[in-house]
Amino acid sequence: MKRVLVTLAFCIFSTAATAQTAMPPAGGMRMQRMLQQLETRFANANTTHDGKLTREQAASGMPRVAQHFDEIDTQKMGFVTLPQIEDFMKQRAASR
Repeated sequence: MKRVLVTLAFCIFSTAATAQTAMPPAGGMRMQRMLQQLETRFANANTTHDGKLTREQAASGMPRVAQHFDEIDTQKMGFVTLPQIEDFMKQRAASR
């Protein structure tokens, strides 16, 4: 029993230490939160659940994406994906 408790304590402490070293800086946490919100909004707007957001879906669920749709849809495919939106947001944030 003692051995199990020691092993369990070691696992808890090592997990806590790993979590602390893996924590992003404060600005990184903000970006993580923004990306999580973006993923949620994208999922809600993507009514066909195909991983692609059409201009119409963007207009009804993500108006800012619809406003910049042509800038995000660089390949002119008629839809945008979450990675494309994320890249666009990162480029905009870097240029400010």
